[in-house]
Amino acid sequence: MRAVLIDANHAVRVETRPDPVLPGPDGAVVEVTSTAICGSDLHFLEGHFPIADPVAVGHEAVGVVVEIGSQVQGFTVGDRVLVSSVAGCGHCAGCRTADPVKCISGPQIFGSGLLGGAQADLLAVPAADFQLLRIPEGIDTEAALLLTDNLATGWAAATRADIPVGGSVAVIGAGAVGQCALRSAYVLGAARVFAIDPVEGRRDRAAEAGATPVPAPGAATVLEATAGLGADAVIDAVGTDASLDDALACVRTGGTVSVVGVHDLQPYPLPVLACLLRSLTIRFATAPVQQTWPELIPLLRAGRLDVSGIFTAQMPLDDAAAGYAAAMSRADGHVKIMLTP
Repeated sequence: MRAVLIDANHAVRVETRPDPVLPGPDGAVVEVTSTAICGSDLHFLEGHFPIADPVAVGHEAVGVVVEIGSQVQGFTVGDRVLVSSVAGCGHCAGCRTADPVKCISGPQIFGSGLLGGAQADLLAVPAADFQLLRIPEGIDTEAALLLTDNLATGWAAATRADIPVGGSVAVIGAGAVGQCALRSAYVLGAARVFAIDPVEGRRDRAAEAGATPVPAPGAATVLEATAGLGADAVIDAVGTDASLDDALACVRTGGTVSVVGVHDLQPYPLPVLACLLRSLTIRFATAPVQQTWPELIPLLRAGRLDVSGIFTAQMPLDDAAAGYAAAMSRADGHVKIMLTP
């Protein structure tokens, strides 16, 4: 099969690798029909995550089940499915909460070196009954791919941001997760959402979804627009020192900062005393992907949550290097790039 790899020299290539084998009696093999480049994949290119051997990347996949283990009960060969980006064992007390991050054995992420990469022709999926979801009627490919990670992450960020009905929200980062978060914020009752991003094309796309576009850093603009109070809630979908600084400067006293951006491996100098005196709530979260599906799917099918326009390009898997280059450059307003094996 073909698989997209990133090596220690931060180069992207498509390479032929052995087909995956069934990962145990509770596992499945999925033929990937659509996958996508995530912002967190770019951290391998940017040097934030150390690489020794080439890593088969990608953790967002939609496809067709082509093989199942003897213990799989909920799926059959031929089912069209989406795959949770975060995997758990599927049977422990943590996984029974439908949150793979709480897996007692430790969660794993596809395309991080522990499990196979989803940017490939085939993907081995352990604990298939837990990791897979048969794609419901009315959910198109773009929405299905977003349900594997970005939409679940954006929704988790918004639900944990303590957004008051009629309140204001600042979303830092208008990439795919930020776009999902700002749309989720409106569903949860926000009256005004500021979309903070240095890239004009991404701000424009956020404005099409109803947000107020703000160049980064955004604190001065948000404070001016809120009579000096700041936003009721801030969602940081970037996770750098600069974005965290901006988030703390944007939020009003007594507000909440919800962080889902991926920070690098360096410590962040949190101004603890200032956070204490301002009675801030700060939450960090990795999305409980499976836990979000019962909430998100009805909203999508009813048209209450619109995720159209987040994907900005579609390329063949063999053009993965060009896709990564476009995603890295943020050129032409690219937000999310789909790859099709």
